[in-house]
Amino acid sequence: MILEHYDDISVVVATKFMKYSGLWMAANRVEQIYRYISLIYSISTTFFIGSIVTIEFYYTKNDFTNCLFNASNILTVFMPLFKLLVLFAHKDDFFNLILYLKRKFLHSNYDLYEGMILDTSKRTCAFFVCTFTCCCHATIVNYIISAIVVNIGRNESDRVLPFNIRSNVLSMTPYFEIVFVLQSLSVYQIGILYFSFDNFMCIMNIHVAGQFRILQYRLENIKNAIKRSKKNGNSNATYYNTFKTYVAQHQELIAYCDKLEETFSLYTLGQVLLFSLLICLDGYLILAVSIRQNTDTHPAKRLIFVFHMIASVAQLFMFTYSCDCLIQDSTNVATAMYSAPWSCLAMNEDTRTLRRDLTLVIVRSRVSCCLTGYGFFTVSLETYTKVLSTAASYFTLLRQNNAATP
Repeated sequence: MILEHYDDISVVVATKFMKYSGLWMAANRVEQIYRYISLIYSISTTFFIGSIVTIEFYYTKNDFTNCLFNASNILTVFMPLFKLLVLFAHKDDFFNLILYLKRKFLHSNYDLYEGMILDTSKRTCAFFVCTFTCCCHATIVNYIISAIVVNIGRNESDRVLPFNIRSNVLSMTPYFEIVFVLQSLSVYQIGILYFSFDNFMCIMNIHVAGQFRILQYRLENIKNAIKRSKKNGNSNATYYNTFKTYVAQHQELIAYCDKLEETFSLYTLGQVLLFSLLICLDGYLILAVSIRQNTDTHPAKRLIFVFHMIASVAQLFMFTYSCDCLIQDSTNVATAMYSAPWSCLAMNEDTRTLRRDLTLVIVRSRVSCCLTGYGFFTVSLETYTKVLSTAASYFTLLRQNNAATP
């Protein structure tokens, strides 16, 4: 089964760019070939730009600002490749999570209030996905436009590419134009890899958190099942059967979160470790005075780092906020369970069994569902503040080091 029809703009946008990345499901042989071509193209462009910035990093190792500029490019280029390889290794689980999201979360039968919860999740996803995607596109466009601005007023022998290649031949027509287009297309493909996977992870986290809120609502309003069943004179049995249905739903959500953790734990670890470095480098390159005095880092290129820093901060917030929602809403199931009208039931064998089961569910709900960095730490909004604090510390060290350099 392939996702084809949506009423959720975040899923539409995320799906579109996932197809471009090459890591997506195929309905037939032709689509499968297209996916393989897209995947090979994604990996090839990453190595193409990655090799250029790595070589340039070697040649600029004695120039502090340009060295940091190329270090930032290396991290930005190879981080999407790391994400791609991690998810490719878990692609079956990743696709199953997406299909389950469609069947169980987006297209289930909900009452009015539950539909409002789902709509809230959709709006939150749409805001994060569209904002992050626009920020990444702004960064990509600035990589290309800044190279055009730098070349204004230069002659043919003095032109520079978006990513510098040390060759006098490539500054001549038509080689310059050919390489410029190749680099521009490669940058766009790397940008797609940069944000497409994060978009779907955010969508899955927020929607499963919404399902926990729906479960809380159903538990707190389970008394409606009792009212409907009183006509049959068997309210206790109906209550217990309904309760078991909700427990089964809770178990399914926990299993879904466990699969999320299994699929994204290594992915999450790499994300968090690199965020502080990227934000630090972007901040330094924006404020570095020497960036105005070097032809390789023209002032116009500072816009690249402005938008890249905005995209990184937005990405980090989207990432940690969605994980924090998962923690909070999965834990709140315990409160909703205790708030259920179990005390109004008569004391008999069925209700004693129900109360024991209810206690077990409360105890299990106290262990929140979450995503971790490969088991080393739990990702939450606290992670967001810690990463920003670490980035600020790195930034201070860089400024001090640059000030001490004669």
